[in-house]
Amino acid sequence: DLLAQAEHDVMAQVVAVVDTPELAERISVEVETQLAGLSRHNIAKAALSNARMIVADREEWISIIDDYAPEHLILQTQGAQELTDELSNAGSIFIGPWTPESVGDYASGTNHTLPTGGAAAAYSGVNLESYYKLVTVQELSREGLERLGPVVELMAEMEGLDAHGKAVSVRLRS
Repeated sequence: DLLAQAEHDVMAQVVAVVDTPELAERISVEVETQLAGLSRHNIAKAALSNARMIVADREEWISIIDDYAPEHLILQTQGAQELTDELSNAGSIFIGPWTPESVGDYASGTNHTLPTGGAAAAYSGVNLESYYKLVTVQELSREGLERLGPVVELMAEMEGLDAHGKAVSVRLRS
């Protein structure tokens, strides 16, 4: 999975978060072994020159992952499903040994259209809902407008939008 990300582009970001130095070393050795056989060896090698291997306690994983907001997040650990409940920032999450990132790129529906460069902290990937047109509907009671009205009037005044403020104040006076 690390190499699948690295072979995209020399600027690809590849990060692994593991819980022991021994696992970090085993992964690093395996990545080097598999790298040699790739047709895009030079691209992947360049991307890996900026890769990061972070050794952290499991309790730290959530904050590390959410701060980084990865495009693809592959969870290869016991209790991975439970971890997803705690995560807020990832483009797409792949759980367990039978869910490689490449399945998401080509076949399972999420495809390559995911937020990159940490954008997953604010945006979702393109999905079926992206093609729906949503209409928001609002309805206040008089009590609701009485509570929100002063805030709206103040903000309208601060922006110099008198008619916005009057649309509230006229209603509240009637």
